[in-house]
Amino acid sequence: MMSSVIEDVKKYKTIHFIGIGGISMSGIAETLKNMGINVTGSDWAKSEITDRLISHGIDVTIGSDLSKIQNANLVVYTAAIAKDDPELIEAKKLNIKTCERAVFLGKLTEAFKETIGISGTHGKTTTTSLVSLCFIKAGFDPNVQVGAILKQLDGNYRIGNSDYLILEACEYVESFLHFHPKAEIILNIDNDHLDYFGNIDNIKNAFHKYVKLLPEDGLLVFNADDENCSGLEKETKAKSVTFGIKNSNANFVSKNIKFDKNGYASFDVYKDGTFFDNFSLSISGMHNVLNATACIALCNNYGIPNSAIQEAFSCFTGASRRLEYKGSFNDISVFDDYAHHPTEIKATADSLNRKIFNESWVVFQPHTYSRLQNLLDDFADALLEFDHVILTDVYAAREKNVFNISSKDLADKLNALGKSVQYLSEFENIVSFLKRSAKHGDVVLTLGAGTVTNIGPMLLKNK
Repeated sequence: MMSSVIEDVKKYKTIHFIGIGGISMSGIAETLKNMGINVTGSDWAKSEITDRLISHGIDVTIGSDLSKIQNANLVVYTAAIAKDDPELIEAKKLNIKTCERAVFLGKLTEAFKETIGISGTHGKTTTTSLVSLCFIKAGFDPNVQVGAILKQLDGNYRIGNSDYLILEACEYVESFLHFHPKAEIILNIDNDHLDYFGNIDNIKNAFHKYVKLLPEDGLLVFNADDENCSGLEKETKAKSVTFGIKNSNANFVSKNIKFDKNGYASFDVYKDGTFFDNFSLSISGMHNVLNATACIALCNNYGIPNSAIQEAFSCFTGASRRLEYKGSFNDISVFDDYAHHPTEIKATADSLNRKIFNESWVVFQPHTYSRLQNLLDDFADALLEFDHVILTDVYAAREKNVFNISSKDLADKLNALGKSVQYLSEFENIVSFLKRSAKHGDVVLTLGAGTVTNIGPMLLKNK
C-alpha cells in the first residue's frame, strides 16, 4: 500500500459526505472512519444504511446541517446530488474543497498496487463479492469496496493488510475512468444510463477508454459471449483472458450446467479447451454461472487454488437485495431484488423460475423516468416472465419528470400484450392486495432499486 496517498487523505481531519446513505459512499465513509479520520454525513432519507453508520459512530444528519459543512476540511458528494444542494452551496461559499465520489475513490485506488475493478452493466456486485471471498479464502487479505451488504464481511467494505483492493467500477457518468486499475473484469456492455450516454456506442466507447487505463503488466478479463465486448483487447497491451458459456473459443468456458431444486448450478469449467475443474454455486440463475466463470478466470491468473474458489462459492449465498429471501407469510415466500433494467429483470426471473413454487407475484418499481422512457417496451417484455404483475410509482432518484411518463404507461403496454396488471401507488394497498390474492405455495418478489424493498418487511409484519 502506498502510504503517501493515505497520508494525503489523512490531512483532511474531518470529511463530510453529502449522500452518505448511498451504498458506495457509506463504504468509503466507514473505511475512512477506520483510518482515524473524523467523518460526518447527510442524506435525504433515513435508511438501514444510515442507521448502520450512526451505530458505528458516524454523525449522520437526515436532511441538511450547514454547521457540519463549516466544520469540514473536505466535502465529498455523489453524482446524484443536485448543484443547488444547500450543503454543496455552503461548501463553495466557504471555499471548502469539494470532490465528487468517483474522483475521491479514484484517489484511494492509487494507494494499492493491485486494484481490481469489476465492471459491466450487470452483475458487478455479485462478481465483486465472489472475487473478494475467493481472495479471502486464499489468504490474500484484500481490501474490498462492494455495492451491497455482504454477510461474510458484515458490511459493504473490508480493510485488509495487503496491496489488493477489489471494488466495483461503475460506468455511470464514466466514474470508472478516475480509477487506477491493475486488473479489470468486464462482465457485459448493455444499454443503460441513457440519460447520460445517449446511445450504446457512447457506452461502448466509455468501456474502451476504461480498458486503456490498464498498465502493460495488467490483466483484462472480459465476456466472449457479449458482442459489445468484442475488440476490447485491442485497447490494451495488458494480458487478455476471455470467459463464456456459448463461445467455445473463450479461454474459460462453463459446460454441462445442471441446476438443483433451488436453482443452484453445478458446472464443469474448461480452460483453453481442457477440463479444468467442477464448481457448484449457492446462488441461482444462469447469469450467475457466467459471473462465476469470470471470477474463476481472474482468480486463476492470480494463482488462487481451485479449492479456495470452491470454498468461496459454497459459502456465498448472495449479496443483499440479489434475489434475497426475506421470509414467508401464509406459506408464501418473499424475495427482494435490486434489478432495475430489463436484462436484469429477465435474469432474476430466470433465477426465480428455477425454484419450485406455484405462482409468482412481482411488485415492480421503475427506477428513473429516463430509463422507463428509453426502455419501456423492453420492461414490458421482461415482466411477462412473471405470473402476476403489480406496478407502483416511479422512483425518481436524481430526476424530475420532464419525460411525461409514468408507471401507468408501462401498465398500458402490459395490458396490450395480454398481461393483467395492477397499478397501485400506495405500499399499504399493495400489501393488502397481496395478502388477499397470493395463495399457499406462491412467491412474492419486490423488484427495483428504490423504496420497493420496504414492501417485504411490511408483508412479514404481524404475519
